[in-house]
Amino acid sequence: MAFGTVSGHMDNGQWIAPITKIGGAFEHERNHGGNTPWKLPASWHQAKDKLNLDVPFNFISSADIIGGNSGSPVINRQGELVGLIFDGNIHSTVGSLVYIPETNRAVAVNSGGILEALLKVYNAKALLEELLR
Repeated sequence: MAFGTVSGHMDNGQWIAPITKIGGAFEHERNHGGNTPWKLPASWHQAKDKLNLDVPFNFISSADIIGGNSGSPVINRQGELVGLIFDGNIHSTVGSLVYIPETNRAVAVNSGGILEALLKVYNAKALLEELLR
């Protein structure tokens, strides 16, 4: 079990915000000319008008993770599932040796982003109902 807080950090003089929004994925794609690996799947473009672009998508936290933590739940203080760990930032790659609280960050997909995508991009209402049982 790891503990941490949702928090951004400085990276090479640039502030990395702790939370991204669904609309930011489209913006990021546009800022990179729509090229791979930033190109979004066609299904996301087809669903764009239905999506709430202000829904939080991903977040970073100071939780100390290492390889193998992908898929771990992120729980808030009220015991609610708020996301799933899927990566660490570049600074966390040395996490099995040393934890640097100023820069190591765990990357999680926000549960609201998962719900938004399941409903509006993947049309997976039955799966969502099964998950919420």
